Amino acid sequence: MSDLPNSLKYAATHEWAKLENGNVVRVGITDFAQQELGDLVYVELPEVGRQVKAKEQCAVVESVKTASDLYSPVTGEIVEVNESLSDSPEQINDTPYETWIFCVKTAEASELNNLMDADAYQAMIEAE
Repeated sequence: MSDLPNSLKYAATHEWAKLENGNVVRVGITDFAQQELGDLVYVELPEVGRQVKAKEQCAVVESVKTASDLYSPVTGEIVEVNESLSDSPEQINDTPYETWIFCVKTAEASELNNLMDADAYQAMIEAE
């Protein structure tokens, strides 16, 4: 297992979240998730402008093995999606912590406190 960035927060559903300026939360999937999925072949991005609630399914990643739902870690509005994933979803396999999938502008950045830090996420995946 690779080292988990301490600057990120982690959901039990294997998304990472990074708070940026203006209460925008950048979201991707963890190295553990991409390893479990295998080679990604398709990403269904959420629609910009969509309102989402924390823990609401809003995107899908598909691999040669399976499809997996992605969930928003916070409540808010989808303000940006990573269009480059439409042509090259394998970016997620190559650099999971640099490759984001979507951004949510939240009014409640404190919702990130409900997510795990790197140590808690590491403990969870080791127990799986």
